[in-house]
Amino acid sequence: MSDTQNESKGSTRREFIQGCAGAALAAKSASSEVLADDGRTKPNIVLVVADDHGADALGCYGNRTIKTPHLDRLAGDGVRFSHAFCTTASCSPSRSAILTGWHNHANGQYGLQHDFHHFQSFDRVKSLPVLLKNAGYRTARVGKFHVAPEAVYKFDRVLSEGKANDMQALGRNPVEMAEHCRDFISELVDEPFFLYFCTDDPHRGLPFDSWPGPNPFGNREAGYPGVRRIRYAPNDVEVPSFLPDIPECRAELAEYYESVSRVDQGVGRLVQILKDCGKYDNTVIIYISDNGLAFPGAKTTLYEPGMRLPCIVRTPWQKKRGITSDAMISWTDLAPTILDMAGAKPKEGAFHGRSFRSILDSASADGWDEIYGSHTFHEVTMYYPMRVVRGRRYKLIWNLASALPFPFAWDLKVSSTWRAVMNSGSKVFGKKSIETFLHRPEFELYDLQEDPDEVNNLAADKGYASILRELQEKLKVFQERTMDPWIADDSAHERWRSAFR
Repeated sequence: MSDTQNESKGSTRREFIQGCAGAALAAKSASSEVLADDGRTKPNIVLVVADDHGADALGCYGNRTIKTPHLDRLAGDGVRFSHAFCTTASCSPSRSAILTGWHNHANGQYGLQHDFHHFQSFDRVKSLPVLLKNAGYRTARVGKFHVAPEAVYKFDRVLSEGKANDMQALGRNPVEMAEHCRDFISELVDEPFFLYFCTDDPHRGLPFDSWPGPNPFGNREAGYPGVRRIRYAPNDVEVPSFLPDIPECRAELAEYYESVSRVDQGVGRLVQILKDCGKYDNTVIIYISDNGLAFPGAKTTLYEPGMRLPCIVRTPWQKKRGITSDAMISWTDLAPTILDMAGAKPKEGAFHGRSFRSILDSASADGWDEIYGSHTFHEVTMYYPMRVVRGRRYKLIWNLASALPFPFAWDLKVSSTWRAVMNSGSKVFGKKSIETFLHRPEFELYDLQEDPDEVNNLAADKGYASILRELQEKLKVFQERTMDPWIADDSAHERWRSAFR
């Protein structure tokens, strides 16, 4: 195509975009007129899921170095949750919980979906995009998918496909991803929309083994079209307390930060497109990550850096903006919350989670003081089932296969951060001993108030015996309530089997 043709095409597109907002407002597009059962206007809903982004690397979460102005601004226009948790720190299982409201041990997505790992959810599962479609929404996804089967997680449109094993795919350019969504967002039709926007950033990049240098986290010298490259000096990054403060780790964190800043620019472009098309004022935007950062001690563990994540929610109807909520929510709460926002509030007990829509204007809320998690696999060779209950102060991790050594995800095992520690002969990684990191007891009990880094296991301390028993009983009830196949009880297995007959 010639430069003249390109210019003409660009001019036509600009004219269309400039007219989009006026047309939308003049026509009051159907998404602003379709009402929910309770009489409210049905909002558009955008769910943004980053890949391996911990709460450590956001300005609005206290990081003084990283540049995330668009996400910080979004938090200023909504609510930032300080105690938001994934249910499992692994990509596909976490995404299955996000899209079903069920823990992965119940929906069947026990581990990674792609390639030879080949885990997928049960055919009977009803996912969020399907339920929203039934509630009158048009649905689309862009970027990383990483769950299966597609019939269960069915979207009306696939705007562009991300690939779990191709870390240089479209998902590495969130700005371009946003542009792929422009036409879908701007359509003047009778239904509101649900957009599932999933980046590959800031996941580690291929090749995973870049020793002795840092993993690039998808960064490249040529940069990406439309993205301003923001680089960080290793000496300037903030090293989380669970990681070793060594040059190799700092170098990798600097690359990670750059990848996060790329996500931020993509969110900024997406918000601008919503505004250009007159849709921002009637759109719910939720920003989360699937699990914590891709460093040992975070991703694939149920320790705090793996589970405790960013969650920013902006809605059209909030009375208070720029607030921080300390309500403890988990990713099983997302599907029922989104359905509630869509005016399709689910029946009691339909999900393992519950809607937090009613507490969005509250800095604190009664009854939101406990979350549960469930991990089984990451890679197919990484069998290590764990269950966790986490309250305000105490946390209990139950390692169901404690006789096994803790298995390492390949991208973490070959990271220069881990290899540098191993090569040094050190006995510790961050604040934990390497021995206790690799060989874990059946129960790990932590007092998070006194020991936020989860170093001092109190499970064998007689002074905490009553707390241990209380949390063990809670995990048993959790397993019963969620029909956990890992219950060592014949009657429970029979109930589980009968559900499939």
